[in-house]
Amino acid sequence: MANAGVLRLLASATVTCALVITAAGCTPLPGPGSTPASTGSGAPGTTTSPVASPSAPPPSPEPTPQDIELTLLAAGDVLTHSPVNDSATGPDGIDYSPLLAGIDSWVDRADLALCHLEVPVAPPGTQPSGYPVFRAPREIVRDLGEQGWDGCSTASNHSADSGYDGIAATLDALDHAGMGHVGTARDKRESLSPQLYQLRRDGRTVTVAHLAATYGLNGSEPPSGPWSVDLIDADRIVEQARAARAAGADLVLVSLHDGTEYISEPTDHQKETVKALARSRQVDLVIGHHAHVPQPVAHLRGGPGGDGMWVAYGLGNLLSNQGEECCVAASAVGLLLVADIVQPPGAPARVTDARWAATTVDRTAGHRLRATRDALAHPEEGQLGAGELRERLRIAQTSAGTSAREQRLPPKHPSGKAPRVVPRAR
Repeated sequence: MANAGVLRLLASATVTCALVITAAGCTPLPGPGSTPASTGSGAPGTTTSPVASPSAPPPSPEPTPQDIELTLLAAGDVLTHSPVNDSATGPDGIDYSPLLAGIDSWVDRADLALCHLEVPVAPPGTQPSGYPVFRAPREIVRDLGEQGWDGCSTASNHSADSGYDGIAATLDALDHAGMGHVGTARDKRESLSPQLYQLRRDGRTVTVAHLAATYGLNGSEPPSGPWSVDLIDADRIVEQARAARAAGADLVLVSLHDGTEYISEPTDHQKETVKALARSRQVDLVIGHHAHVPQPVAHLRGGPGGDGMWVAYGLGNLLSNQGEECCVAASAVGLLLVADIVQPPGAPARVTDARWAATTVDRTAGHRLRATRDALAHPEEGQLGAGELRERLRIAQTSAGTSAREQRLPPKHPSGKAPRVVPRAR
């Protein structure tokens, strides 16, 4: 009897245990002689192990931020002498594109391309004219924009040739072409605004501020007030640069119209102004004009972060009628300035290097602008002989100096979309 009681007690305990497990959501224990039930999707009478749900894949790592690398292109004076305008005039009107086409690949492949429009556009109701009082056909602005220039500096000794109306016509034409401008203004508020260019790359934006000023106006005063043309004042330029940085500019470029015409050596005034800008550590690059001949490209102490500042004292002429017959042989020679801009992740943007490339105008061939190295490789495409082209290249090399290297080929390609030209405040 005692053994029978023990068996009944064990059987009761087994049933109770099975019920408890079932309440917890588990399969009841099989009774004596029963067939194990299937717990999965296998055949009846078989048991399968529960299938574990797949775990979520680990998140993809965030891409490592990369340096933003940009190429800046700047060029010399655009002077619409009457013979240049004649070369651009055909049965269908005025078109400078065939004259400019020789450097298309250089402009196309830059991230930011800045020209220097030395002459004002003819105001409505007036006729274009050349030296000594310039009024340019507005088609020059249209065709510079179509070639790919993003903006121009406009402060020069000829800025006031057509008075306030000429300044307004010039800036109106640049606005219409979607191009930036700086150095002249239609009102006081506009004169206080730098020209900003925003380049969007890799989810970040690099903002470039452009300022410009001239040494004078051929003895004239700025029309309609001192605000209409920026005159060179190093202290004022530094304050403008500082204000631009405070407003969010990553880089500040300054175009200076200064020097002595047809002299490749920078004047004391040029050197003093540029040194003051370098010492301020507010300016990243200085782009020089006015001498109509190439001048040195140099690297000075100072600059933002104390890393130094590049200056091209003078880029000579981009498009003009000048040459040995009227002026000096070097006035048929220009420089393209090619500068590298780098912004590492979480660090300031900097101009890390500057180079130059030689250009020349083939006046006999209808004022065709060409990269000199390209012209040397294909002299049959123009009217200049190989000997003359080699001499013009030598002038560029001697004038530019040894601080910056010559760039023989155009940049490979832009690193992204064209910059956004931010309208100046008015």
